[in-house]
Amino acid sequence: MPDSFTQIDLIAAILSYLLGSIPFGLVLTKLTGAGDLRQIGSGNIGATNVLRTGRKGLAAATLLLDGGKGAVAVLIAHHTQSFEVALIAGLFAVLGHNFPVWLKFKGGKGVATSLGVLLAISWPTGLFACATWLLVAWLFRYSSLAALVGLAVAPIYAWWLVGPQEAWLSLILAILIFVRHHANIRRLVAGEESRIGEKK
Repeated sequence: MPDSFTQIDLIAAILSYLLGSIPFGLVLTKLTGAGDLRQIGSGNIGATNVLRTGRKGLAAATLLLDGGKGAVAVLIAHHTQSFEVALIAGLFAVLGHNFPVWLKFKGGKGVATSLGVLLAISWPTGLFACATWLLVAWLFRYSSLAALVGLAVAPIYAWWLVGPQEAWLSLILAILIFVRHHANIRRLVAGEESRIGEKK
């Protein structure tokens, strides 16, 4: 990560935060008449909770848009500034999704956005993390467990495939994922976590 925070870094952080804070899941469910996502299932604004509305297409669109905003933030910063600024942009896009100012800082858990960031920063790292998510989700049918495992191993993939800068960003994103999933972790341990496709 950069040693000092410059004006360019600050601008990139603010713009990326604002982009990341767009609650696509909430917007899509309201526009299509599926209701207020915050009053459905877990109340989360991410794709997993959108799936609980029974709208698989909306869930897929939310997944792509939430991942896309993280990737776009990184790619714009990398193209217009530098790789180091792109790292900052990726982190703040995830922070925007997790803590959006528009929703009183009560946002999603950042899984799709984090994976989008990783794919844009280092596509091999992102691809391996996504593959791990898919494998764990297929084996155990827990979205939260898949997210925790996929993001937990991402720093290892990044260190092995690319280098320390990508690994450090991956580690920070993994920590954020674990913090945001603290309630899920308790339910997993207690055997009370909802499986993929179940209405909570």
